[in-house]
Amino acid sequence: MKKLIIAAFLVVGVASFAQNNNNRPQRGDFSPEKRVERLTTQLNLDAKQQEQVKQLYAEQAQNRQAQTGFSREQMQEERKKTDEKLKTILTPEQLKKWEANQAEMRQRMGNRQGGGMGDRPERPQGGGEMEN
Repeated sequence: MKKLIIAAFLVVGVASFAQNNNNRPQRGDFSPEKRVERLTTQLNLDAKQQEQVKQLYAEQAQNRQAQTGFSREQMQEERKKTDEKLKTILTPEQLKKWEANQAEMRQRMGNRQGGGMGDRPERPQGGGEMEN
């Protein structure tokens, strides 16, 4: 009887673990092609711009793969370089819209992360002793 119950739990566990999550939206597809596709949709890039942006993003991806152990500062510097190159590809109207999208994204990220360390209440010192 014990073996039957254990086998039943095992079957239920395996079945629930093996569920397919294809209906869940995929996050974080940062391939150069997908990034260009998103930017094209957002900013209405022409064919020449699409090719330039694709090359830029491919170069960025290659640099990231070549350099293991990027520090946070190095990653930010790499992103700034890419952003500066991107700004030369976009028209003034597209650049305005891109900058607005970037600001909106930063706002969403800030809201999701709770605004940073400065917004946290300070913990009382003293090891959490209780009053009598």
